[in-house]
Amino acid sequence: MSVVTAESRVTLHFELSLEDGQIVDSNFSKTPASFMFGDGSLLPAFEKALLGMSVGQEASFTMAPEDSFGVHNESNIQRISRTQFSMDLEEGMVVSFADVSKNELPGVIAEIGEKEVLVDFNHPLAGRSLTFRVQIISIEDAA
Repeated sequence: MSVVTAESRVTLHFELSLEDGQIVDSNFSKTPASFMFGDGSLLPAFEKALLGMSVGQEASFTMAPEDSFGVHNESNIQRISRTQFSMDLEEGMVVSFADVSKNELPGVIAEIGEKEVLVDFNHPLAGRSLTFRVQIISIEDAA
């Protein structure tokens, strides 16, 4: 197979960075990652940007928050009684909560008050434009 299609298994190197150039994640100095197109392991906009790329090709593209981890949503910031926490808290720490369906929901401790703790349930990269850099290592037909 010569180019990435919606029926491809793709192996690639990638790098994810913020607007200021800070690298959030990269596997360029590690083993490349593989995924099946459409398996849900990558953001849909990221997959779409790979369509038509060929082995050895490198590219960089910037994704708006709406196409990556979403916009920052103020309603995802909750005040929780300090008595609900049985641990020492620090601002910036990630705490695991359970939603009504018992699914794990991570929250970042944003502020610690005497009686309440402000917890941000937005994805840590929400509201950020991100730059993805990729290099296609191999492409296989998934069929």
